[in-house]
Amino acid sequence: MQYKLLIFDWDGTLIDSAARIVSSFQLAAQELGYAKPSDDAVRDIIGLGLPEAIKKVMQGISDSEVDPFREAYSRQFLELNSTPVNQFDGVSHGLHKLAEHGFRLAVATGKSRRGLNRALGDSGFQSLFETTRCADETLSKPDPLMLNQILEETQLSVEEAVMIGDTVYDLEMAQNIGMDRIAVSYGVHSKERLDNHKPVLMADTFNEVVSWLTEKR
Repeated sequence: MQYKLLIFDWDGTLIDSAARIVSSFQLAAQELGYAKPSDDAVRDIIGLGLPEAIKKVMQGISDSEVDPFREAYSRQFLELNSTPVNQFDGVSHGLHKLAEHGFRLAVATGKSRRGLNRALGDSGFQSLFETTRCADETLSKPDPLMLNQILEETQLSVEEAVMIGDTVYDLEMAQNIGMDRIAVSYGVHSKERLDNHKPVLMADTFNEVVSWLTEKR
């Protein structure tokens, strides 16, 4: 199948932000007087929408406590935390190469709109992506609503698109509507977990993703 649309996850797929996400989540918990969650517990929820992530990590947290936690996390991630956030090797060159080969590019992310807009500005990738969807303006992964919205906007069929991500939430979201999926093993979830969702490619580097797609083009 020659895909027309490539839909990318953001954190853990294009951008190496796990360390800042983990530390921001832990600092938010400590700021609000909760026990500090483990690194593994926070890494496991990267990719979910923030309210869903908070409820999964902070077992027993009440609905009224979710918004203050979300605000504390966002403040840590966007303003206070200086943990470096970098592109994975080959991402900038690879995205430009994919666009030059005629692929249409999109983003489906668990980030908030505010967070993604800032990240797009910092990365300089705004012009590369035709459309983007964030968890706070649709439904969190693994619900496929954001993918369905992207397909509707781009007027493409599910067979003409592929989802590229580093978590089981990315792959399950695509699997839920029969969309092909590419797994990248350099993000937060293990190959074993990703492989359960039958990706068409398991890539160890972003360059592998680019090579595989352009060769099929």
